[in-house]
Amino acid sequence: MNTFLIICKDKKNSLNKRLTNRGLHLNYLKTLKDKLILAGPILNKNGNPKGSILIIKFENKKKLKEFLKNDPYAKANLFENIVIEEFKRVF
Repeated sequence: MNTFLIICKDKKNSLNKRLTNRGLHLNYLKTLKDKLILAGPILNKNGNPKGSILIIKFENKKKLKEFLKNDPYAKANLFENIVIEEFKRVF
C-alpha cells in the first residue's frame, strides 16, 4: 500500500460549486474508511475554501487516479489542477 499527497486547486469563482457538491464529496471520501489519513480544504485569505488536500493510502497511482476521477468534486469540474505526490509519513 502506497501513501499519496493530493493537492487540488479550485477554478476561480467556484465557491458555490464547491459548497453545492460538498455533501456528496464528503460521503464519497467516507467510502475510503481507513485508507483516508487526512482531508481538508485549503483556505484563502478570507477563510473560504480554494482547494483541497488529501493524504490517502492506495494500492497504486492508477487506482488512486480512478478514485479521484469519480469524486463528485471532479465530476462537477471544480478543480483547475490536481497534483499527486508519493508521501512518506514520519509522525
